Amino acid sequence: MLVCMIATFFFWIWPAVYGKDILDGRMRQLWYGNVQLRIFLEALVITIAGTVYKLFFAEDKLKIAGIVSHVIIAIVFLSITFWVGIIRVYLTSIQLGIKMRVLGVIFGMIFPINLIILCMMLKETSEEIRFENEKAILNEKRKADKICATKYPVLLLHGVFFRDFKYFDYWGRVPKELIINGCRIFYGEQQSAATVESCGKEVARKIEEIVRTTGSQKVNIIAHSKGGLDARSAMSDPEIAKHVASLTTINTPHRGCEFAEYLLTKSPEKLRNKVAEAYNRTLAKLGDYAPDFLSACQNLTRSFCAEFNERVKDPEGVYIQSYGSIMKNHRGGQFPLNLTHGFVGIFDGNNDGLVGEKSFPWGSDFHLMTVPGKRGISHGDVIDLNRENIPGYDVREFYVQLVADLKKKGF
Repeated sequence: MLVCMIATFFFWIWPAVYGKDILDGRMRQLWYGNVQLRIFLEALVITIAGTVYKLFFAEDKLKIAGIVSHVIIAIVFLSITFWVGIIRVYLTSIQLGIKMRVLGVIFGMIFPINLIILCMMLKETSEEIRFENEKAILNEKRKADKICATKYPVLLLHGVFFRDFKYFDYWGRVPKELIINGCRIFYGEQQSAATVESCGKEVARKIEEIVRTTGSQKVNIIAHSKGGLDARSAMSDPEIAKHVASLTTINTPHRGCEFAEYLLTKSPEKLRNKVAEAYNRTLAKLGDYAPDFLSACQNLTRSFCAEFNERVKDPEGVYIQSYGSIMKNHRGGQFPLNLTHGFVGIFDGNNDGLVGEKSFPWGSDFHLMTVPGKRGISHGDVIDLNRENIPGYDVREFYVQLVADLKKKGF
């Protein structure tokens, strides 16, 4: 009984008192849940130990009535503590992931696996709270500096097979981080699957729209994957190029993908057409006005990019730089990149799960991103697709510093 009273005090008071130092509201709720689950574990151990002692070792051993009342009180308190804590954690944690949540549900009633999984959850969420709170503190300190307030707005261009959706940002948590630090952001909104030329025209119209509506004479383009080729196609028009201050490509296949060429030439035509028809039909309902799956894939091949590079030259006066990353093994990325990494490696060597390392470099500066250990950085990691905090690679801070550097360069 005394244990439950003391734990109740900490259950309600301690998280509220110390949680106020956590700046982000979602992280504060995660903190409450984390603390409540820790209280649950500690109270559970103490309650079990106390009950065993009273039953077998104490001089004034508990009677049956006492045992029943003791157990009821413990179950009620521990249940409330656990469920309030676990619901908060499930609703507010991003890093916990679907896998850990599912394991928690499946093994929730199987002792001692449930306690092992709970300890793993506490470790994961504790690190998430620490990391996110440090980021919130850093952003608060430099908020007035507006280190990402570039002279020209930033245009983000997505890659192939994705669109700019309102409720699922292709760039994950990156845009919010940039905006907090003073950046003005626009999105390309080009089709998910179409030729580089067609998407380039869409990008060109978007650039003209930004210039017209903002009064800014130019834009800074940050493009991922095929978006980099779309941007270069748009800039092949001198009237558009004069409105581009800088182009930064992220994991763009400037020299194409040999594995894509292999698949397009070796896979059965009937299968290719069936997949293309299904994709085009679906994306036509999601916003693409003329989806062309096969043409988009063909424009990522080595032969197309060789011809494209020969035909499309970089305009003068535009600062162009590129970044790329590689996975160090198949475990260095989430599905489906963990499956494609080995296959792509047969044709393209070191790769990010889709694009080979040799295809990344373009412009006057190239930077290869990597992390210590065996993980690496995948094609999806560089746009925060899975909203995952990767040790050694803070994707949000990478973009903050990238844009801050553009500002320093006068763009």
